[in-house]
Amino acid sequence: MDFGFDRVLIAAGVLAVQFFFSTRNRAYWGAVIPVAYAACLTWMFANHRIESAMQYVLVLLTGLLFLFGEWRSGRIYYHKKRNKELNKMRASDL
Repeated sequence: MDFGFDRVLIAAGVLAVQFFFSTRNRAYWGAVIPVAYAACLTWMFANHRIESAMQYVLVLLTGLLFLFGEWRSGRIYYHKKRNKELNKMRASDL
């Protein structure tokens, strides 16, 4: 597999969109890309574009691990931002 510069940019863009989705009010937005990723890889495996079952499992788990990591960091960012705003509101009430 050739990991060229264009593939690295695409992966970085997907992770950035995943982070953006996970910082939204509803946590479910963060599930859009992992579900699409799993569906796309399953389709590729079913149509023999991914030949080995082991390769399919490894690529799927690795990708989902990265996407889950971005989702988790986005949720942490969201909660910190929300708590910061709540603290500002509490301080202005006093």
